[in-house]
Amino acid sequence: MKSVLLIGLGRFGKHMALQLNQLGHQVMGVDHDEERVNDAMDIVTNAQIGDSTNEEFLRSLGVDNYDVCIVAIGNDFQSSLETTCSLKELGARFVVSRAERDGQAKFLLRNGADEVVYPEKQVAKWAAIRYGSDHILDYIEMDDTHSIFEVSVPKSWVGLSIGQLDIRRKYNINIMAVKENGKMNVSVTPDIVLTQEKTMLVIGEYKALQKCFHM
Repeated sequence: MKSVLLIGLGRFGKHMALQLNQLGHQVMGVDHDEERVNDAMDIVTNAQIGDSTNEEFLRSLGVDNYDVCIVAIGNDFQSSLETTCSLKELGARFVVSRAERDGQAKFLLRNGADEVVYPEKQVAKWAAIRYGSDHILDYIEMDDTHSIFEVSVPKSWVGLSIGQLDIRRKYNINIMAVKENGKMNVSVTPDIVLTQEKTMLVIGEYKALQKCFHM
């Protein structure tokens, strides 16, 4: 369990608070808008109404006591930048800030942010990959070139064993697990026969995955 200072309780911030709450973390929610704070009271541990660009207000929150500080402010980059900078100056351990463009990310990283997230950009990329393919069900980007994909079994593979397909040699792709009826089998052996009901977790370079699954 981590203690999280979440600044900005708009749509993104509220979704973040909900997810953190469900994962069992302690969340201090902060926003200058009283209505937003009141709306989030049931999904945060504590909440404060205040201006995060005010250094004295931030100091009163004891920012150095939190494991993570998340700046989820949207539509006001100046406030986001000032808040990010002040958090680091006040001793915040780890600061994650929201950006909408690459230029914003550069300023945030230079002025206190340890990491930057792009909610709209990341969701758009996920949706483009997910719905632009016949086989991809989900994916996690590992770095600039490698990803983990959950893929359905192509029709031409149905009835064949993993050993017969030999995709590691042909495409340099590894099958990490096979999933069926919601159950994950991570003990992948060459004799496992693929069916339409199964999905696979595969890892490899995105270009190799594209070639293998015709994305």
